[in-house]
Amino acid sequence: MSSPLPPPASRLPAGHVSGQPLTALAPMQDVTDLPFMRVIAHYGAPDYFFTEFFRVHSQSRPEKHILRSIVENQTGRPVFAQLIGEALPDMVRTVKDLLKYPIAGIDLNMGCPAPKIYKKNVGGGLLRDPAKVDELLGALRAAVPGLFTVKMRIGFDSTENFERILGLVNKHGVDLLSVHGRTVKEGYRSEVHYDFIGTAARIVRCPVLANGNVTSAEKAVAVLAESGAAGVMIGRHAIRNPWIFRQTREKLAGQTVTPVTLADVREYVARLYRETQGPGVPESAHVAKMKKYLNFVGQSVDADGAFLHDMRRALTETELFAVCDKHLLVEPTKLFATEPYPGIIARPNCETPVESCSLDTVTA
Repeated sequence: MSSPLPPPASRLPAGHVSGQPLTALAPMQDVTDLPFMRVIAHYGAPDYFFTEFFRVHSQSRPEKHILRSIVENQTGRPVFAQLIGEALPDMVRTVKDLLKYPIAGIDLNMGCPAPKIYKKNVGGGLLRDPAKVDELLGALRAAVPGLFTVKMRIGFDSTENFERILGLVNKHGVDLLSVHGRTVKEGYRSEVHYDFIGTAARIVRCPVLANGNVTSAEKAVAVLAESGAAGVMIGRHAIRNPWIFRQTREKLAGQTVTPVTLADVREYVARLYRETQGPGVPESAHVAKMKKYLNFVGQSVDADGAFLHDMRRALTETELFAVCDKHLLVEPTKLFATEPYPGIIARPNCETPVESCSLDTVTA
C-alpha cells in the first residue's frame, strides 16, 4: 500500500480563479496537441490541460509530437501527460522518461472507449479487471513523486466494479480523478449518469472532475450542482465552442456570459486553420483534418445542418472558406447557438446506435 500523502487538494496547482470550481480540457486523441491548446488558450484557457495519450508498450518511447505540447507550452496553464498501457515495467519506464520534462503530473487513461483500444485491455478495457487496476495504480503511484491523476469511465459494460475501483483510487493516493459518466460500451450515445459522478465525489478523497456532455456554461453549472464535483472536464464541446471555459467562469461568478457571433466563429475557424497547418502537409489532408473539427462547430451554426452539409463537400482551402463565408458572414451578428441544435449530429457513425466507431474519431 502506498505511503500516506498530504491532503490532495493542497498538492494540486491552484485554479485560475480562486474559489471557483476547476476546469480542464479533456485529453482527445488527434485533437489536444500544441496548436489546439494554443487556440483554446486564446479564447480562454481552462485551469488544466491534458495531452493526447502516450502509447506505452515494450518498444515505445514518448512520441515527439505529443512532447511538443509539454515543452513548448506557453499557455500559462499546467499540462498533465496522459499514458495508456498496462505493462508495469513499460509504464514505470515511461514515467521516468516523462519526469525529465516540465509536466504538471502523470495521468492514467482508464476510459478510452475505442474498440481498437479496449480490446488490448488498456484504456477503458482496464475497468474489467480491478486486480490489474490495483497493480497499475500502485506501480504508478510509487513511480510518480508529484501529481498522479486518473481519467476513467463508470464501468466497461456495467457499473459493478465502479465503487471497488474508487476504493483503489483512495488506496493509492490519486491526486485528481476525472470521471466520464458513461460506461465504455455506452460510448457517447447514452445519457450521462451524473449520479455516478456524484458517488465518486462522495467516496474518493481527492477532487473529482465531472466529464461527459458538458455542452455550455449553463450545463457546467448544473452538472456541478447535481454531482458535487470539484470541477468540470470538457472535451468535444470545447472544439465546438472554444469560449466555453471563459463563459463557464463568467457564469460561476454571476457575470454576463460573453455572447459569440457567427463572425466570431469565422475568426475561430481561420485561427484554427493557421495554427494546425503543419509544414509539408498537403492541402487536401489539412482540409480533411479541419472538417473533423468543423463537424463539431457545425452543431451550433444552423438548425438545418446546411453548414455541415456544404462543409463536408469542400475539398480545397478555397472551397472550405467559401462555405464558411456563406454560412458565417451573411449574418455576422447572428448569435452562435449556446447548445448544439437538436438532431444535428457531429459524428453519425459514433452518435447513433452502431457497434463501432471510426478509428480517427475523437475520444474524450
